[in-house]
Amino acid sequence: MAQLPNIPSPCVGVCVMHPTTSLCQGCMRTIGEIAEWSRASNERRYEIVLDLKQRRIASGRVSESDLRPRRRRAPPSSSTG
Repeated sequence: MAQLPNIPSPCVGVCVMHPTTSLCQGCMRTIGEIAEWSRASNERRYEIVLDLKQRRIASGRVSESDLRPRRRRAPPSSSTG
């Protein structure tokens, strides 16, 4: 996988765990994902962010960006000449 930029925390400052789902009511992370975040690699953070997107879609808490397909950047060409 190409090197990822630093991925910021998805925390929105509403840090309350839902009693039934055990997900944060603000960012929808599990307590394990919240605890893991500060020491997680960017690859692992990316996996968590993708999981959060699926949780938002499944719960109906989507934004316009959640519904757009991701644009992929072409890898830089390595021409030597």
